[in-house]
This record gives sequence, C-alpha cells and structure tokens, in this order.
Amino acid sequence: MYEPIRTKSVHSTMAGDPSDFPHRSREEELDIQLAGHLAALLAVTDELRALTPCTDLETAAERLAAQVARLRGGRAPLRAQPSAAGGPQGLHRRAHALAGRALVVAASRADTAAAILSAERMDAHAAALAGPRELSSAH
Repeated sequence: MYEPIRTKSVHSTMAGDPSDFPHRSREEELDIQLAGHLAALLAVTDELRALTPCTDLETAAERLAAQVARLRGGRAPLRAQPSAAGGPQGLHRRAHALAGRALVVAASRADTAAAILSAERMDAHAAALAGPRELSSAH
C-alpha cells in the first residue's frame, strides 16, 4: 500500500556534519534560562527600589545580581533605568511570577542558592501584595 522511501532525508543531507552546530548540555541550557529569569526579577526589583526604596529591596537586588553574574560566568547583569510602569502592586505581581519561574528552574537544576533566593523573593512579594496585616483582638 505504501511505497518505501528511496532517497535520503532532506534534513540529514541539509544539516551536513552534526558537529557543525553548537550543542549545549541540559545544565548549560538551564543555567541560561535561570540567569534570564533572575535578570528579569532583578529588573523588576530595581523598578520597585525606585518607587519604594528600602534595605530589603537593596539587599535583594545585590543578591540577584550576584547570582546572575555567577550563572553567566562572572559577567555582571545590565541594570536598566527604572520606569515604574504599572505601580507597586503590578510590579510585585510581576516579581512574584518571575521568582516562581526562577524557583522552578533552580529546583530542576538543583541550584540551592538560587532556589532559596527565589523562594525568599516570592515570599517577600506575596507579603507586599497582601499588605499590612491587622491584628485582631479577641474580646
């Protein structure tokens, strides 16, 4: 019913020698992905610092920059000028989502330092979104 294929695949002949293409290991790909997520989180953290300067955000930015530099072989991340678009609540939501993505990648590559930092940032942004907590008195 079907006629057998008589010619070589176009894909194999066009590709030539498989060593012509750069190949990265899974670990290298995860490093690149994690560095990207942490760099994006750093950008949002810088925007938040411009809106509401505090030592927690300052420390977080320094730690994020150090992790990005480590994952990129010592190259420091570019730091953008904050625009403060979206207001603090929008920035905290975006930062929380980015920290979550970074946490997933860090966990998959067993990078404890990046996973801890990502989880801490998720907690900090979730707390900022929840706002100040009121103490209820039980009378």
